[in-house]
Parts: sequence; structure tokens; C-alpha cells
Amino acid sequence: MQNAEAVLGILRERGKRGLPCNELYRQLFNPAFYLLAYGRIYSNKGAMTPGVTAETVDGMSMGKIEAIIEAMRHERYRFKPSRRILIPKKNGKTRPLGLPTWSDKLVGEVVRLLLEAYYEPTFSDRSHGFRPGRGCHTALREVDAVWKGTTWFIEGDIADCFGSLDHEVLISILSEKIQDGRFLALISGMLSAGYLEDWKLGATFSGAPQGGIASPVLSNIYLHKLDEFVENTLIPEYTRGRLRKRNPVYRSVEAKILRARRRGDTPAIRELRRQQHALPSQDPQDPDYRRLRYIRYADDHLLGFAGPKAEAEAIKERLGVFLREELKLELSPEKTLVTHARTGAARFLGYDIHVGHNQHYQRKGRRSLNGEIQLSVPDTVIKSAASPYLSKGKPGRRPAWMALDDYTIVANFGAKYRGIAQYYMLAVDIRKMHRLRWVMETSMLKTLAGKHGSSVTKMAARYKAKINTSGGLRTCFEATLEREGMKPLLARFGGFPLARQKRAFLNDRLITGPAYPHKELIIRLRHGVCEICGSRDGVRVHHIKALADLDRSATAPPWAQIMAARQRKTLIVCGSCYDLTHP
Repeated sequence: MQNAEAVLGILRERGKRGLPCNELYRQLFNPAFYLLAYGRIYSNKGAMTPGVTAETVDGMSMGKIEAIIEAMRHERYRFKPSRRILIPKKNGKTRPLGLPTWSDKLVGEVVRLLLEAYYEPTFSDRSHGFRPGRGCHTALREVDAVWKGTTWFIEGDIADCFGSLDHEVLISILSEKIQDGRFLALISGMLSAGYLEDWKLGATFSGAPQGGIASPVLSNIYLHKLDEFVENTLIPEYTRGRLRKRNPVYRSVEAKILRARRRGDTPAIRELRRQQHALPSQDPQDPDYRRLRYIRYADDHLLGFAGPKAEAEAIKERLGVFLREELKLELSPEKTLVTHARTGAARFLGYDIHVGHNQHYQRKGRRSLNGEIQLSVPDTVIKSAASPYLSKGKPGRRPAWMALDDYTIVANFGAKYRGIAQYYMLAVDIRKMHRLRWVMETSMLKTLAGKHGSSVTKMAARYKAKINTSGGLRTCFEATLEREGMKPLLARFGGFPLARQKRAFLNDRLITGPAYPHKELIIRLRHGVCEICGSRDGVRVHHIKALADLDRSATAPPWAQIMAARQRKTLIVCGSCYDLTHP
């Protein structure tokens, strides 16, 4: 059995060198890939959620892997339709989410590992969505650091991108580098497996399965063609000149200041300085200077252009034509905008992005704010985030949470506030989050007061704490949950400064754990010994959703007592003991 990590390393090297790949399907016969995939996805929330069959991660075994490999060898493996559910969106609409069977998830993760290893070195540095070590913050930080002097933002939004990916185009793109017909046929089967909604089978003629494990990397492979078009065609065409020419009016005023200084005319110098500060030092209409910059996160892309609006509109049109003719995709007319960078703001990854302009703000004798990218928190974000905690315009209690213990109440409020606030740490106006902090803090205290029949003041005094942070001593609210024989759990609300962090980083959490985990669960499974009776007959893994679901009483069955003692949500069991775990 060849080491899976070594194979991925070879694929990565071939991708870097631009060499074709012609034996991917053979890697699907390697059990090491399925064990690696299992170690990466078994702890995901959806692992215990069934698809169109009752199969879940519970009961995973080497026998199941061997059955999948046997089907692959004879090219008999077929993806089952996904169970489709509708997820509500913020705008009141819904989006479909597919729930594959566990075997399809496992195979999908192996496919994703192989594709990512080969294609990741070839992807553009301007692409940040669904990639290792990248995320929303890396994209936003690049815009903040590099896009100084932008005049126009071209906001690009592809209408129903993931649901509109053309299967023929995708297979054609894959076949440019993957010369393995069996592997391409497997992906084609994955794309066209269909879905089951309200017990009605629907066909999928386009799009990548939303909820499919391999869908993110497939969409990146598809949209890499857009990256290449922008970087190899549009950017060279709309980028020229090293620096803008000096503004002749500004130079004229400089000359007048020099002559006034020779005369010793202080009042004239003062007036000329005021005129100078109202003028740009470089010519904003320089016909020999253009800059076009580009960033993409999944299907959202943003271009920054320094030049006239007519050319910005032309860039937008050319993007639309390329997507329509080459990739069979359409730009959303309502969301694809050309926005003036100084007087307006572009919305990208939840931030408002605009260019600063302040003639009076100076640093080291320069108008250092002018032309700088400003990342801001949209007012609508504060309003929508605070609305669940308001009642008649004021912070109110959360009745649905009053039945929970104090630890869980504080943990829920703290996690939601921390998630929103830390996402916007790149914003220059992060202070806006003080409004959200006050609303959620007051709502939390009112919820606790309602639970205990007490007052907000008493709850604040009871749970208030002081902690040391990098920004000094901070006030927060803490609640603990005592555990017998173990360290108590601590829940915290607040306790971190609302100060801008230019180097804030929050990458996509596609999986839990490292990229290639050496899970102790895999070692236990390969050891093949039942952890209840010691048998080696029909060994598999028993999974539970949460440790809280375990019966911890004295009359609990032996398997539950073992899992509770080990604090593990998995247990290696033989066939007979597995039946005991499912009475």
C-alpha cells in the first residue's frame, strides 16, 4: 500500500511543473487514501447526517473501504443522488444544499485530495476562496495593502455560479491536464448523480453539487479560467506607466512658493500653501498611466482600476462576454457595478471598501490618507447582527435560551459576538462594534436575570471578571461549568479590545485538524481489536454525535461507560458488540 502523502507530494510536483496527469484513477485503489480521507472528515457535523440512505459514518470499517475499492476496480462505483434540503438566505430566498451518502462523502474527499494536490500549485495568487492557508482576510488584506490609488471598483457577481457550472466545459477543462478517461468519467458521474427532494428524483444537468466535498476545488478549477483571462489579457492591456506625471498646476504653485520664499513674503507663502494642499501632486488624468488589479473569492470577484470610467465600463463588458462565451456563465446585472472609489463604496466579503480622501490629515508632512484603501463595517451589518437581541428597539432577553444553564447562555452570546467582531478586525471603524457589544451584553444579562428572577445589576456583578490582554486589563463576563474530576469549563463574553488589527487573519475552516492528520482513530481501526471484548471479528467504528448524549448513570451499558471514561465519541467494536450499541 503506497503512502498517500507521498503520492500527493508527487502530484503536487507534477502540477508545479505543468506535467499532465494520467494515472489518477489507479490511486482510488489505495486504502491509504480512504483512511486519510476518513481521518479528515469523520468529525465534521454532517458525518452523522444521512443522505438518501441510512448510511452515516457510524459503522465505518476497513470492509467498507475494501468494498468501495472493489467497485472502483471494476468501474462499478456509482454516486447516489443527494438528499436536497433548502437553506434560508438573508434576502428571504433559499438555496439548495445536497446531503450525500457517507460512501459518496468518503470518495468525494479522496477525489478532492487528488485534485487539490495537483491543481493547487497552478492556481492564481489572486484566488483566495476554499484554498489551504487562505480565506476572506487574506483577500481583504491584499486589497488593503496593494490597491492604493484605485479610482473605480468593478464589482463582479456571477448569477447562481455554483448551480450554473457547465458540465461539458468543466470536463473539458479537466481533460486539458488529466489524461485519464476513467477518472474523468467518475467526476462526470459525480456531477450528474442528481438529487432527491420530497421523494422526487431530479436530474442535474449543470452545476457542482452544493454540499459536495469536491465541489469547492472543482469550482476553483473552473473559475481559474477567469483568473487567467484577467491576469494574462486584461491586466497587461489596462496597466501601463511606472508613475503618474507631475501635475503642472501643482508644479506651478511650487514655483510660486519658491519665489515668495526668496522675497521673504510670508503671507503669500501661507496662501500658496493652502492652494497647494487643495491640488493633487500628480496628474489624475495622465493618459499614460493605468492600473488594473484583481481579486477573487469563490464566485465573487473585485477589480480596482485607476483610469477613466469609460475604460472601467469596457472592462466590465469584456468580463461579461468572456464569462458568457467561454464559461457559459452570466454576471448578475443588479450586483455587477462600477463604483467610484472615493465617493462610493464597493461591497466585498461583507466589508465596504472605499478610497480615503482628506486634504487636512497629514503624517510626516504628507497627505498620507489620500488614495489609501479603507475597509469599513457596513451599517447594515451592525443592524442585522443586533436585531435578534432587540425588543421594541431596546435590548431584550432571549426567551428560547432561558431554559439553558448559565454556562451555555454566556457561551452562546460570547461565541456569536466574538465571531462577528473578530471578522471585522480589519476595519478602520471597528469601533462601530461597541453598539453590537452593548446590545448583546445587555440582552445576555437580561436573559440571565429572567432565568434567575433577578436584576441586570446583580447579574452583572455576579459574572463580571477582569482579564489581562495584549491591550491591558479588560472587563468581561465569565461563567463556569463544574465537572467531576475534571477542570471546569469556562465561557466568556467579551474580553478583547475593539481595535483595528491590520494583520488579522481568519482562514477558511474547510476541515478540522492538520492537512494530513495522523489520527489516533485510524491507528485504532487498523489495529483491528474490539475495545470492549478484544475480538477481531468484523471490527468497525461506533460513532456518536456528542458526549452529552451518553448515558453516564451506574446502569449504563459497558460501551457507554468506556466512551464516557475515555471522553471519546468513537469506539472500535466487533460485529457482536456493535449490535449491542444499537439496541
